[in-house]
Amino acid sequence: MSWENASIFHAFRSLIPPSPNISVIILCYKSAETVTGFIENLVSLLNLHEPNWELVLVGNYFEGSGDTTPQVVKKLAGENPRIRAVTKIKNGMMGWDMKSGLEAASGQTLAVIDGDGQMPPEDIPRVYKKLKEENLDLVKTYRVQRDDGFYRRIISSVYNLIFKILFPGLTSRDINSKPKIMTRKAYGKMDLQSDGWFIDAEIMIQARRMKLKIGEIPTVFRSIESRPSFIKPVAVLEFLANLAWYRILEFGRCLKK
Repeated sequence: MSWENASIFHAFRSLIPPSPNISVIILCYKSAETVTGFIENLVSLLNLHEPNWELVLVGNYFEGSGDTTPQVVKKLAGENPRIRAVTKIKNGMMGWDMKSGLEAASGQTLAVIDGDGQMPPEDIPRVYKKLKEENLDLVKTYRVQRDDGFYRRIISSVYNLIFKILFPGLTSRDINSKPKIMTRKAYGKMDLQSDGWFIDAEIMIQARRMKLKIGEIPTVFRSIESRPSFIKPVAVLEFLANLAWYRILEFGRCLKK
């Protein structure tokens, strides 16, 4: 490369903004009533703890549903250049939303959290700090207090017990809890397939397979009054069926080795 070309290259490169240290993917499905306050709190926290940040607001929606979340997240993105909105017509549930947000993120570390307020935004700097200070690949929370009712607590306890039996050796107390944060390198090694509620478990199964360094911190899971729970009995059956299927897939991988 000639001196002139090198100078042009470096001048052009200097115009490209560096990737943010952290991208936070916020799952906003049907959270129009709560997401604005959640984002305002999170931005304040990030400015204090990690100023080089990016937010990806996933406001995917079902056509004809009347959900105003896409308009809300687009407005928030228009007010801040470090916030981007993903608003696609849905072709899946939480897993599909999460993957669309992860694909849009450009940060060196990637965090995922729900935007409905059940999980406190204060957890984002906490998991980020633990990831950095302990040089971990993935950090998540586990819920030590749940305000979402007896039914959900029982389902979660049984689900986590079955997961531990089928996938031993993974030191995780609460598979579905968020936020989850991981390095881009760890995410780049994953091949996430789930379009539904199973994606949290799929992340942990793949983390187990890759022997990632994983950490956990306690959190409080709040109740929500603005909408009913998305976890219906059919979703529980889907969880169990996926656990059995992924156990078979993992067994097949072991045989191939």
